[in-house]
Amino acid sequence: CIASYRGDSVTLVFDSFKDDFQKATGIKVTSVRSEAKAGIVLSVNQTLAPEAYKLDVSPKQIRIEAARPAGFYYALQTLKQLISRHVMAGVAVGGRQEWSIPTVEIEDVPRFEWRGFMLDEGRHFFGKDEVKRVIDIMSTYKMNRFHWHLTEDQGWRIEIKKYPKLTEIGAWRDRTVIGRNTEEYDNTRYGGFYTQEQAKEIVKYAGERYITVIPEVDLPGHMLAALAAYPEMGCTGGPYEVCPRWGVFEDVLCIGNEKSMQFLEDVMAEIIDIFPSKYIHIGGDEAPRTRWKKCPKCQARIRTEKLKADKNHTAEDRLQSYCMTRIEKLLNSKGRQIIGWDEILEGDVAPNATVMSWRGSAGGIKAAQLGHDVIMTPNDYCYFDYYQSEDTRHEPFAIGGFVPLEKVYSLNPTASLTEEQAKHILGTQANLWTEYIPTSEQVEYMVLPRMAALAEVQWTQLEKKDYTNFTTRLAGLIGLYRRDGLNYREPFRQQADSTATEKK
Repeated sequence: CIASYRGDSVTLVFDSFKDDFQKATGIKVTSVRSEAKAGIVLSVNQTLAPEAYKLDVSPKQIRIEAARPAGFYYALQTLKQLISRHVMAGVAVGGRQEWSIPTVEIEDVPRFEWRGFMLDEGRHFFGKDEVKRVIDIMSTYKMNRFHWHLTEDQGWRIEIKKYPKLTEIGAWRDRTVIGRNTEEYDNTRYGGFYTQEQAKEIVKYAGERYITVIPEVDLPGHMLAALAAYPEMGCTGGPYEVCPRWGVFEDVLCIGNEKSMQFLEDVMAEIIDIFPSKYIHIGGDEAPRTRWKKCPKCQARIRTEKLKADKNHTAEDRLQSYCMTRIEKLLNSKGRQIIGWDEILEGDVAPNATVMSWRGSAGGIKAAQLGHDVIMTPNDYCYFDYYQSEDTRHEPFAIGGFVPLEKVYSLNPTASLTEEQAKHILGTQANLWTEYIPTSEQVEYMVLPRMAALAEVQWTQLEKKDYTNFTTRLAGLIGLYRRDGLNYREPFRQQADSTATEKK
């Protein structure tokens, strides 16, 4: 097979595709830097949007046009999927596998700029190979943001060289609660972390698939692992331990302590060096004010900064806003922008903050109305740690909730917004929190095929979405899961599960 192309931007994209093409078909691809009349032709078309592409398959030629490397990558992903489906359906002729793909004309462009997936490694640690596997799955669905949740009460997962105890102590817990926060523990040491070089390797791996890694260092709450390593940064001074339970805890960073604020600034300096992404996620969720109310240093900071309560916010709410705004100014000065969970609306929102709406869509709607950019991750549509069936007896143990495949597909991230407000919705993503997901096999089970449904929310124009049509295509998708050895939930079990529940 001859592949011809013009433009240096195509070279790296096509080199990775050639190997996949040969694996799928057994056909070696030779590439040339001039346009041929047959084979696969790649051509730059600057009139197209940055991630758009055209794919034209005729009997003699496969022609791909795009303006940017990402567009070529997505076109080749589509081509690869077409080939894979038809290779699987092919027949042996004369001792060899015949393959074909349909003649098609596709003009494609994503609905949303932000097409993300979040993996929580604070609760359970999966390692470099599994993270790459997740990134590979994302790339199949043309997702482009990998939100990597790296710090938690239960474990600190990224090396910070100025604070080595974060990984020497904070990356390891001595026990883990059994079940849904019972009083029983396994008494097994558990943990792990990524060196900065390993994290950079993952950033590079993702970048080759046109996926940007968005790191999250959650602050000022969810910091027990950091406090176990450096107890002087808490309001009480400890003692603290890397948390063996799940939930929200009163011990958070002491914002009145300048050493704590310097710690955050130092951590961010190293995070910036590891991750080149425009956005850095700084959390801001589930930070109780209990310790701050009684802490002399925090109360002194409130007085010094003249943080006042009003009918909607306490002075301690303003203290969190002070923390978020200070970190935002630091990151802005380095050319970066912050993302925070929708709790950052509970106070004075950092002026340039992007809001990630997780407690339903209300926070995202409010933020968009205020003029903030928003990423919709509503838990009732996008939390993939929730059960996929109401009949939970036949499902892996999970945190709760119920988000079936059809519910994911039905999400419209811009609902209830005017046309002007909807421009602030950058996109949407699924979140996978891992309190009850200890293995890579379960990660895949909770994600597949719900990620396919989310991908159509992210990519497909609203008027072209059709759930019935989507379900007819799932059988082929399941075949690819089986071929690639992926663990997945059978997509049509929900109807059978519901019927069985009704009979009982």
